[in-house]
Amino acid sequence: MKDRALGTKFLLALVTLGVLAYFGIQAFRYFTDPLATTAAYAYSVDRSVSLSGYVVRQELVLEDSGGLLRLQRTEGERVSAGGTVALVYSDQASLDRQTELASLEARLEQLQFAQQAAQGAEVSLKLDTQILQGILDLRGALAADRLDKAETYGQDLRSLVLKRDYTYSETEDLSGQITELSGQISALRAQAASSTRRITAPEAGLYSAVVDGYERVLTPDMLESLTPSSLTALQADESVRSEVGKLILGDAWYYAAVVSEADAQTLSEGKSLHLRFSKSVEQDLPVSVYHVSAAESGRVVIVLRGTSYLPELTLLRQQSAEVILGSVSGIRVPREALRAEKTTLDENGQAVTTEQAGVYCLVGMEARFKPVEVVYSGDGFALVRSAYDTAAGDLTGSQEVARLRAGDQVIIAGRDLYDGKVLG
Repeated sequence: MKDRALGTKFLLALVTLGVLAYFGIQAFRYFTDPLATTAAYAYSVDRSVSLSGYVVRQELVLEDSGGLLRLQRTEGERVSAGGTVALVYSDQASLDRQTELASLEARLEQLQFAQQAAQGAEVSLKLDTQILQGILDLRGALAADRLDKAETYGQDLRSLVLKRDYTYSETEDLSGQITELSGQISALRAQAASSTRRITAPEAGLYSAVVDGYERVLTPDMLESLTPSSLTALQADESVRSEVGKLILGDAWYYAAVVSEADAQTLSEGKSLHLRFSKSVEQDLPVSVYHVSAAESGRVVIVLRGTSYLPELTLLRQQSAEVILGSVSGIRVPREALRAEKTTLDENGQAVTTEQAGVYCLVGMEARFKPVEVVYSGDGFALVRSAYDTAAGDLTGSQEVARLRAGDQVIIAGRDLYDGKVLG
């Protein structure tokens, strides 16, 4: 009797240990389950070729002139034929006289405005709006490091503030001040006429203050004769200099770069593409393939031609860029989520694998296998489309369930996954 009681206790202890071991294993599996998911989403990737080349334009260097120079045009500003590009002063006194003249003319304009503004209060409100916009423009130019624009915005803002200040002043004596200032301005103009000379544009074009020495060694006329070796060895002509600047003629610009012969296979002449500069220009620029040179040691020169956004390109010369060949769209999933086989359970509960590309997705509390086709493989991710991407009316119920969509929860990692496995 004593032995039977001992055996019963030993059996109960074994059962208890078995139950504890079972729940311990289940708890361990639960807390160490590698199941991880992420959302799939629509994504596009540009197919591009990286380039390093030169921006080419038809350019006319303006001749230097002795004396003190004051430029009258901003970068990228269009100048008509005969338009003033710069003023040249014979000596410092002439320059100081011109500075004083500009100050008096600005003050005269402010007084005339104040005299007119006295007729209506709505002018003050309009000035307040213009001052606020002027502050925003100045701040934007400083943030973009465009000091040339910031100087212009600063001058305009000072003028607006002074105009606003004059609207608070008494206007009875403005006529006398205006008459006095007009006399001073007339006298200064007469003195300045004999000591000031204008530099004008011989042709219409866009103004640029930067002369870099490539204006005469890299022209549109020579683009079709460029070879990879000649473009690589290109050097600026240091003798070409001008403090006045240059004019960019015409509306077309070109970008010449050396690429491998393999990359050039997709760049046939006349093909429309988009060019993306690495800096200075925020948007992709429409271009066409203007010329592809003969191959030289497995390399060719490609020349792209554009006719838009020329005022934004006046400061560009040697520049890195990407030519956009096209784009690929699909559903983005992590590469580790891709599976080469689909696993199911037969009627006996045995795992059956079928060779098929796809991903497992968490649908409700189940893992569901969704077949896909890989359309692009990137760094750590892949773009895929569902194997059942067709008109919804052509799909069966099971195919519709197995269709991958943007927003599905894709399983990145999981233990012993198969189609229909209950998770959680």
